[in-house]
Amino acid sequence: MKRHIPNIFTCGNLFCGCVGIVSVFNNDLIFAAYMIGLASILDFGDGFAARILKSHSAIGKELDSLADCVTFGVLPGVILYKLLQKSLMGDDYSLELFVVLPYIAFLITIFSALRLAKFNVDTRQTDSFIGVPTPANALFVGALPLILWQHPHWNTYILNPLVLCGYVLIMSFLMTSEIPLFALKFKDFSIANNKVRYLFLFLSLGLLIFLQFAALPLIIVLYILLSLIKF
Repeated sequence: MKRHIPNIFTCGNLFCGCVGIVSVFNNDLIFAAYMIGLASILDFGDGFAARILKSHSAIGKELDSLADCVTFGVLPGVILYKLLQKSLMGDDYSLELFVVLPYIAFLITIFSALRLAKFNVDTRQTDSFIGVPTPANALFVGALPLILWQHPHWNTYILNPLVLCGYVLIMSFLMTSEIPLFALKFKDFSIANNKVRYLFLFLSLGLLIFLQFAALPLIIVLYILLSLIKF
């Protein structure tokens, strides 16, 4: 039973992704964003449980990638699709553009799948990542509906087709790039061996306290910048 505990966390992650997708279909992007947050906790929990219980398995690794593809690939793609539709509402855009352009959001889903496939076969990514991890991208996307809810006056900046399409293209590139990034995997809890991780967590906590949901995109940017400095 012990070796299946991490897989229970992973299945919970997958369930959150399914519920989040249904929430987007029901125009509840806020709840979908919360599902990404909960899934991220469960995704961290399955790896943590596997290390603590020493119950790594081949099926667990494959199940983790399949769950991540749904929760951190399909779900953010669907959220961006809805946001692009909202950004194109009005008289300024043609019906053809409204129908066709939102589908660019699913580049995020495609490149998330490519990112996960690369991770599974890349032996370099045991203690660090190469390319932005899919959960980081999903948290960034999930933050957008929450920011719009908390700061409605930011609609003009976020609900802009150029901004959203630009984000899709940039993040699709970053997820499959050769940029090295540190992983939040603690082999021990000493400060000497985890300086960058502790700095990241400390700054992230400060941003969350002062900026709340608006801090999430900044935390992802901070993660990339600290990784570039570290490596």
